[in-house]
Amino acid sequence: MAIRPGRLLAVARKETLQLRRDTRSLLMAFLMPAALIVFFGYIISFDVKDIKLAVLDQDHSRQSRALVESFVAAGRFHITERLTRDAEVAPLLDRGAARMVLVVPPGFQRRLAAGEPSPVQAIVDGADANTAAIAMNYATAIVTSYSAGVTLQRTRLAPPVAPESRVWYNETLESPPMIVPGLIAVIMMMIAAMLTALTVAREWERGTMEQLAATPVHRFEVIAGKLLPYLVIGLVDVLAAILIGMYVFDVPFRGNPALLAVMTTMFLIGSLGLGIFISAVLRSQLLATQVAMIATFLPALLLSGLMFDVRMMPAPLQAISALVPARYFITVMRGIFLKDVGISVLWGQGLAMVAYSVAGLALAVRVFRKEIE
Repeated sequence: MAIRPGRLLAVARKETLQLRRDTRSLLMAFLMPAALIVFFGYIISFDVKDIKLAVLDQDHSRQSRALVESFVAAGRFHITERLTRDAEVAPLLDRGAARMVLVVPPGFQRRLAAGEPSPVQAIVDGADANTAAIAMNYATAIVTSYSAGVTLQRTRLAPPVAPESRVWYNETLESPPMIVPGLIAVIMMMIAAMLTALTVAREWERGTMEQLAATPVHRFEVIAGKLLPYLVIGLVDVLAAILIGMYVFDVPFRGNPALLAVMTTMFLIGSLGLGIFISAVLRSQLLATQVAMIATFLPALLLSGLMFDVRMMPAPLQAISALVPARYFITVMRGIFLKDVGISVLWGQGLAMVAYSVAGLALAVRVFRKEIE
């Protein structure tokens, strides 16, 4: 049977009318993506700032005070306690009143003046390993910089090598430019699949599948027609999420909007097709939405590279992550958002998006049946 655009648009119009009467789906379609972007955008952060620091200064000298002030001046630490004896350290860390204790031993200034090594100790609460590692790196960098300054003051020579660092794409090294583009991919994969997971199941539960079966509409026209309104909604949601990222989280958009639109369309078609596939198989709106959420959100969140570096995962998980479409779309979002890269760089991800859209549609058409059993 030949595919006729008129019949496809008729199915799309019917689905649009049903969607307008479904308040739950409308709320999910328009409010949930924006709410999740804002919620997760603020919650998920890898920035470590305002680290609580306690100081045990046993030297009470000008040099020890200068070292302590260098920690405060770095902007990453703030002093919460000033201790007087070693016995106060353990209770302080036990109750979480400080993340790090800086211990300056007696004779610190005297050793520096004599040109001898003068160690200082940083005791870190390692219960949160990520925060502890970052705090240790900050402390090491601060002490190294302070030590270099003391050496230069003594020798009165300029440093032979002066590093000048420059960060591209995320100049402030903050989390939102890295997190928000990836969040758009993860959330839209889940929302798109959940929306269309209701479509075919709704027909069976409301008893309208008999009417659809009596029409001469080809099953591809049914699938494409049902998918079309949600594709438009998905594109609107992505645009809204991009604007939230730009104006709420100050994430710069440097790339080509047309390229992003094409890639996004392919990604949404695949996700919407996956939702229709789940709906056609299960024929229950409640069960279909639950399966759609589990099948999309968890793999996209954990195996896409949003939260964890894929290269650091065990080999079996890396192989599984290669089947997660959000992994490729996150690369697309970050590349276009932050780096202004084109198809010459993203052609591999573009092929993955095309394959995903074709596979999603093919699965949906394959399992959909108009026949009444």
